[in-house]
Parts: sequence; structure tokens; C-alpha cells
Amino acid sequence: MGNERRLLTLVVCLVLGGGLLAAVLGASRSGGPQRGSGAGPAPFDQVDIRAVAPDAGPAPARGPDASTGSAAVDCGRNAEGHYNEDNLVVSPGVPSGAHHTHAYVGNLSTGAMSTDASLAAAATSCAGGDRSTYYWPVLRRPDRPGARPHEGSAGHGNTGEILPEASVLVEFHGNPVSKVVPMPRFLRGMTGDAVAYTAADERDVRARWGCSGFPDRTTTRYPRCPAGDRLTRTLTFPSCWNGLDTVSAGRRSHLVFPAANGVCPRGTFPVPELRLSFSYALPAGAPVALDSFPEQRHSPKTDHAMFVNAMTAEQAAAVADCLNTGRACRM
Repeated sequence: MGNERRLLTLVVCLVLGGGLLAAVLGASRSGGPQRGSGAGPAPFDQVDIRAVAPDAGPAPARGPDASTGSAAVDCGRNAEGHYNEDNLVVSPGVPSGAHHTHAYVGNLSTGAMSTDASLAAAATSCAGGDRSTYYWPVLRRPDRPGARPHEGSAGHGNTGEILPEASVLVEFHGNPVSKVVPMPRFLRGMTGDAVAYTAADERDVRARWGCSGFPDRTTTRYPRCPAGDRLTRTLTFPSCWNGLDTVSAGRRSHLVFPAANGVCPRGTFPVPELRLSFSYALPAGAPVALDSFPEQRHSPKTDHAMFVNAMTAEQAAAVADCLNTGRACRM
């Protein structure tokens, strides 16, 4: 009997001790990132732009065959209110497959069920007739309730008023060491990492945030801008194509980034580099939150964007020619 009582006492102590240990560990973790909680953004996701050092490092040296031009495509700033929770590049054929809301310019028909044929036949917001689709996750003010369509439909903790873009710039650039070849029609591309907060590394983090009054300073955090400045956001796409595929299984291997010096990996060809730039009119001190998956806590590092090139062969050739001849064009 005595042995049984001692054994029971030992079991009770172990259970109580384990519970206490769990409570202590839980308390100690509460001060760090709550991965998987769906909360956020966290305080460490924000920085005063005046505390950000100017961008360092010169641009890659231009070679004699550099394509030094630029081509801007005027596609407006989504005045049509084209939003949905689809992702044609990553989850084609899956309605609401993005689990957060995307904003669009360009092709006005884009959704989960779009096909090459439907994109080629649709209307576009681009003044020059480019039917490509360009899209990205919306930015919200979580301190304001959203009452308009798509402001409460995405779920997964993505709530609040959608911030409209004050400006959207769709621009193509050349390669610092080589001429570029035209993009193939219906090439799919993506940039950034929607799961960067929980990823093992930040190799795919591409978004750069800033303030309009500090064009030489960018950060991977949400910048706090002085009164009167616009919040800025820039995403650059990979520009080395494998010459074969318009999409790959992982959505990345057919279109990759060049090395820091601009040289494309062996077996790939330089194509025009797409750059999407946005600005937002935001009162100083107002909170912002990027639409994301719940475990990503609206981290600014999870910013990403996609496109499908639906330019005609003639339009794509005109972009490449503009870049290769060193001109500044509007397409």
C-alpha cells in the first residue's frame, strides 16, 4: 500500500511539474514571433524611414551589349475595382485559391478560370492594348472596418479597408550586359515569397518598401513615412527564361533571376525585366497590413506579385526593341 501511495504521489508531481513547465515555456515564447497565430503585423515589422540607411552598392557595370532602354505600359491604377481571391498563376482553375485578395491592372477578365484564349479576347485597362494581367495582394488599413466588396470576403484574418493605389507603374527594363529577347506569349511569372515569414531563409524575398520623399532608401519592413510622403512598394520579376516553357511545376524554374552582375544562368536567355511600383496616400502613423496567409502574420516580407504576358508577338517585339536600342518608351 505504501509503495502504491508513493507511486501515485510521484505521478501527480510529474503531471503538475509538466504543466508548470509548459506554462513557463508558453510565457517565455509570448515575447517573440507568434508564428501561426494569424496576428500581426508585429512591431519589428515596422521601421522609421529616417532610420534606414541609404541603399548601398553601385548598379552592375554596363557591358557593350547592354540593353539600356525602358518601356512603361500605362495600365491605370485599378480604377475598375478588379479584385478577387484567385491566383491564375499559382492555382489555376481553383476559385478563391489565393485565400487573400489580389488587385489587378491590365486584363479585365482575369480570374481562376481564365485561359490563354480568354485572356487574348478580353478587354484591358492598358491604354496601348496590352492584354497581359498584372496582380498583387492588396494593402489594408486594419484600423478601419471594410464595408465594400472584397474587404471582408477573403477571410484568414485579412480584414480592414483596402487601400487604393495612388499610382501603379508597369515598367520593363533591359539587361546590363546583354540584349534581350521578346517574352513568349502567355509566359507566367511570379516574384516574392508568400510564406517568407515561416520560410527557412529569405532567398525569395523581393519586395522593397519605401517613402516617396526618400527615393534612395528601401527596406523589407513597413516604413513609417513623414507626413505628406506616400508609402511606396516595388516588386521586380525574374528575367532569365529557359527558352522552352511558359510555366513550370514550381512556377519558378522556367523564369529565374540573373546574377548580381546581370548575367543569366547557363541555358537561359535574358528577357525584359518587369518591375511593378506602387504608391499609397496614407496619413502619417496609420497602420497597414498586407493580405497574407494566417501563419504569415501580414509580414511585409511576404509581399509578392504575378503576371501573365498576353502581349501580341508584335507588342512584345516592340518592347524588346525599345530596350535594346536604349530608348525610353511608352507602350
